[in-house]
Amino acid sequence: MQTRPGLLHDDSVSILTRGYDAGAHIWRRVRAGARSAPMRLLGKDALLVRGAEGVELFYDERRIARHGAMPALVQETLFGHGSVHSLDGDDHRHRKATFVDVAYEDAQVERLRPLLEREWQRELDAWAGGGVRTAYDAAVGAFGRAVMQWAGLPGTADAQTRWAARLAQIVYGFGAPYSPAFVAAHANRWWSDRHAERLIEAVRSGSLPAEPGTALDEWAQHRDRTGELLPAKLAGIELQNSMRPMIAVARFVAYAAKELHDRPEWRERITAETAERGTLVDGPLAVMFAQEIRRTAPFVPMLPGWALEDVDIDGQRMAAGGRVVLDLLGTNTDRRSWAHPDDFEPERFRDVEDYEALTVFIPHGGADVATGHRCPGEKLAIAGLAVAIAALSDPRVTVRGSGLEVNRRRLPTMPRSGGRVRRSGEGARCPFH
Repeated sequence: MQTRPGLLHDDSVSILTRGYDAGAHIWRRVRAGARSAPMRLLGKDALLVRGAEGVELFYDERRIARHGAMPALVQETLFGHGSVHSLDGDDHRHRKATFVDVAYEDAQVERLRPLLEREWQRELDAWAGGGVRTAYDAAVGAFGRAVMQWAGLPGTADAQTRWAARLAQIVYGFGAPYSPAFVAAHANRWWSDRHAERLIEAVRSGSLPAEPGTALDEWAQHRDRTGELLPAKLAGIELQNSMRPMIAVARFVAYAAKELHDRPEWRERITAETAERGTLVDGPLAVMFAQEIRRTAPFVPMLPGWALEDVDIDGQRMAAGGRVVLDLLGTNTDRRSWAHPDDFEPERFRDVEDYEALTVFIPHGGADVATGHRCPGEKLAIAGLAVAIAALSDPRVTVRGSGLEVNRRRLPTMPRSGGRVRRSGEGARCPFH
């Protein structure tokens, strides 16, 4: 039986109150296995889609546009005003090409790997020495320092860690417009935009040298389709968009801490793999574990777009001008697309060399990186998460079992404690200290 929500019902409220479970609630309106479901969003009819059919529709730029589909309050807090995420068509492809050069090319990923290993070794040594930073906080610092050095930014390690914390707070607060965290995210967005703008201006004036090929150099020199340099503020926003996704991976690291705690056999396997290989980088088991984290714990549950023409999918129709919403979580855990989708099984990614060829694997968006809206920083994210997983499997440290529950109503979310880590063999601390 397929039913449409009443005129007085709006799924916007359900998304705010149910969070990551909102999609499952909407799918109850249609038959089991349906590829589309009617919904109401911001007072208007919309269509929720999933699976390969939904992905192919959503990323067809002839039929679906992204510009303006996400509420500006959320879009501009996370991505910044005028960013590539708000563009479509040739303008999107032109600016996206710089992101591909900066973040997607294999040489760029290789530049980041040794920086990731060095910064995670630093966090490991701190834990082994009695440090108490959570897995999440350690990841914000390690990823932030590594990606800022990779991007060619100046500054001390402490300064880079502080800016990384600001960028991480933007990610934490953008999805909760009803909370003080959203106000803080706006303040950190203002500070970060101003700081990045000054870096761009310094490079353009010649007072700050920029290493060729780095994100700082590329965005300082980037020109739009008319040949004009981007305004310094917008170039600074895109510089941040080259770095912030790496820092956002810290949320996946908190999930990794939880899953490693709950699956000691996997932790032991990854420990042995890392010892045998002599490096935290690119262990096949750690990569498989990272991919399964990304499948089961996507950053946001769904993404909106506009129908450019009347669209039909699996018996449901949306007129031109209506919203089409892709269910990311519902696609990554779709029963028609995955074997045992509710089980955490990293082995499903064994021998998967080209994860981008998996149409229904869309934790960082779908379609082609160069021509579509798939995140070009996905390779960086996988590399960073795999290093973090290897670090958390180190026998010198242990993830505590308390505080690992997840509030699925909050967007975005993660285990409540962020994953508390202690030195192995260390006794339990007094709960009041």
